[in-house]
Amino acid sequence: MEHVTERITLARLPSGVEIATTVHTYDGTEDGPTVYVQAAQHGREVNGTETLRRVHDRLLDSDLSGRIVAVPVADPLTFDRVSYTTPEQLDSVNPNMNRVWPGDPEGTLHERMAARLWEYAREADAIVDLHTGSPDMLTHVVFMEGHEGSRNLAEAFGSDLLLSEEAGDDADDEWAARDFGGKLRVAANEEAIPTITPELAHSKQIVEDAVETGVVGTLNVFRHLGLLDESVEANGDPTLARNHLGRVTADDSGLFRADPDHAVGDEVEAGEYLGTLYDATTFEPLQEARADRDGILYSLAQEATVTAGDTLLNVAWRRE
Repeated sequence: MEHVTERITLARLPSGVEIATTVHTYDGTEDGPTVYVQAAQHGREVNGTETLRRVHDRLLDSDLSGRIVAVPVADPLTFDRVSYTTPEQLDSVNPNMNRVWPGDPEGTLHERMAARLWEYAREADAIVDLHTGSPDMLTHVVFMEGHEGSRNLAEAFGSDLLLSEEAGDDADDEWAARDFGGKLRVAANEEAIPTITPELAHSKQIVEDAVETGVVGTLNVFRHLGLLDESVEANGDPTLARNHLGRVTADDSGLFRADPDHAVGDEVEAGEYLGTLYDATTFEPLQEARADRDGILYSLAQEATVTAGDTLLNVAWRRE
């Protein structure tokens, strides 16, 4: 197996300073598929980067068939700022890189960065786009509904929750309102490239359980596709569910107390009580947060200070 690194320019700042990142390529001794893996599109989501560091150590001693292309820091701008989006001064039109795929080499800063990485991603037979959620969220893997190859990747990756996401005309209004059509997994699936988005939970900190799920899952994708001559390992107790979008939001700003008797991963019923939003100064209850459907509670806000419109909880439909 041969490993090489390449430092590439994604775009340039007004001063001429290059926005650059490192691309790792692992070429096997035998022919096989190509997999593109990236992390840290959102700079505070560091568990994906740590996952790729540990996967790198495993690959150096492996017999590989095919090619793996890995980008541990897809968005250096947000990574350096430990942020989700870029400041307005850098890209006021597209502050979120994961809304502009496949990018535009003559577009805004993020469109140019995505277009440069798309040169690698579009050549792949499968894509793994590593993300993290928050301390409030259960580790899960998202794949596009109706794309069998993507579902197979998700099942190979594992985790306790596999979420299928409807897109385009099949999705509800929230999908379009949140501009999800520009996500990497959407652009890739439109090009018939099976793609998954593992959400490894916990931003801004390296969390061992989440990273280990990421390492085993990423290697499982390689095993599933035949790049590694190994059996897929158990990785959690996967439950298949839908939909990625359903959420309960704060009606007003205030202090949210999540019900201490509930935790992510719980089975809940529509209408079940999950917390209360209070006015922090008058102590008046503003909203009771209740499940909007039967299913699996996969996020429940633990950061108590919330602003109107913030997500308080997400429930996914269990699928048979």
